[in-house]
Amino acid sequence: MQNITNYGNDGSFSLSPANVGATKYTISQSIPFWGKRDLRQGVAQADAVQADRRVDATWAELAAKIKIAYAQYQLAARSEELAREVLTLMGSLESLAQARYASGLVPQQDAIRAQVEQTGMRTDLVMLDSEKRQWQVKLNSLLTRPATAPLAEPRRARALPPPARLDPEALADRLQSGNPLLAVEAARIQAAERGRELTYRNRYPDFNLGVSPIQMGSRINEWELMLEVNIPLQQGSRRAQESEAESMLAAARSRREATLLQARAELDEHLAALDAARRIDDLIGTHLLPQASLTLQSALAAYENGRVDFATLLEAQRQIRKAKQEREKANAEAQIRLAEIERLVGDDL
Repeated sequence: MQNITNYGNDGSFSLSPANVGATKYTISQSIPFWGKRDLRQGVAQADAVQADRRVDATWAELAAKIKIAYAQYQLAARSEELAREVLTLMGSLESLAQARYASGLVPQQDAIRAQVEQTGMRTDLVMLDSEKRQWQVKLNSLLTRPATAPLAEPRRARALPPPARLDPEALADRLQSGNPLLAVEAARIQAAERGRELTYRNRYPDFNLGVSPIQMGSRINEWELMLEVNIPLQQGSRRAQESEAESMLAAARSRREATLLQARAELDEHLAALDAARRIDDLIGTHLLPQASLTLQSALAAYENGRVDFATLLEAQRQIRKAKQEREKANAEAQIRLAEIERLVGDDL
């Protein structure tokens, strides 16, 4: 509004457009130099892709944590089952020792040692039950359920993929194309590239186009057309921004390279551990467990005939229990390593 005091018009102060000297309405639109708008859009799109890939990375991390927690929950449950089996076996051995003690064939110490062993097994059962409950709470937390919500007893572990599907080179290719963190870094590089191009494009001026109708009294009597040119004269600031853009792009590329190298190292580590766990399970299942079972049967028969003492029988029982526990640990380790590999490649195997 111009001349709102109506000086020289014998009027009074007014804010009404029809009662001032003149009123100008300006409508303007900024027009960036050619290509800048597309580059800004590209930067925004790359940032959106980066956010989506971060969501994928979060889900992959959560899925791996759930798989690992379930493997530990299953290990605790299986260890509890093994402990109960051994407790039942020790009850039978106690009955055998008491029968032989009643016949005067062995000292009372054998029956007492069997009872002591059972007490130790019951202590282990309490600890295993506590560990199982802890993993149950962990699983419920990961699944956003109440901490004490019931969980079904774990079933058989999922089958491991065949060795052909665990080829290191093939998995490395899948890692490069499917790893969520690498996808985040790729989107970051794309955003940095667009940002660098936009910074260099800022060497050129921007424009502003405007039109202004001018009202005098109750009528619009004049029109103004305006063209503004924003010339980037601050060369030092512009060069600093260009240097910053180049550095951000180099940092993004270095970050992706470091992420790739770390992911490859983790992949090789988990593959080696998975192969070791598979081999340990095979050795225990095909050699150690049958040998331990034969040792226990032989020791039991020899004890019944008075050829070995009760300590030998207990040691044979402990060997077979240890073999079964080691096999369950190897299976859990294989499941954990498989979950980590799937997290790295971004998909189930």
